[in-house]
Amino acid sequence: VAGRDLARVCGGRDCMQLNSIATVFQALNASGARYLVAGGLAVVAHGYLRLTMDIDLIVQLHPENLARALDALRRLGYRPIAPADITDFTSAVNRKRWIDEKGMVVFQLFSDEHRTAPIDLFTQEPFDFDAVYAEAPVREVEEGVEIRVVPFTVLLEMKERANRPKDQVDLIYLRKLQQDAADS
Repeated sequence: VAGRDLARVCGGRDCMQLNSIATVFQALNASGARYLVAGGLAVVAHGYLRLTMDIDLIVQLHPENLARALDALRRLGYRPIAPADITDFTSAVNRKRWIDEKGMVVFQLFSDEHRTAPIDLFTQEPFDFDAVYAEAPVREVEEGVEIRVVPFTVLLEMKERANRPKDQVDLIYLRKLQQDAADS
């Protein structure tokens, strides 16, 4: 992800502001938390420039790692949209109950200070986190702020599983990028 790409994709008044995106990742990186960027930002990172309205994160769900990530986000003013405390997400029992009873896929966070950059935390790791993290490409959001992004093939698999209309559109363009790269 180049900062100019994010700025171009998110140039609208109601879209995420690059400074909020960078601030979130600076805080997560400073905390030492292990995470992977998924969703729309990952699509942009892999070369398909499109609008995205949130930050989709797969945070490794080890208790210490999760506590570091949530503390960093809490310090930025992030809190759950659902009637829960942000620390409730650290409990594997809570996450399992939310998945089983509510079909929750992501735990949504918002911040008054970063209104244009809501965050969706995956309630479970959709893959072997360590293996995917090891092969995840690193991209620069802005100078000095790096993120790890879900690898291209894993992103395709995630989009296929989700299969929402926006995922189907992403798949068309991502596969075209894949084909163009193969043809080069």
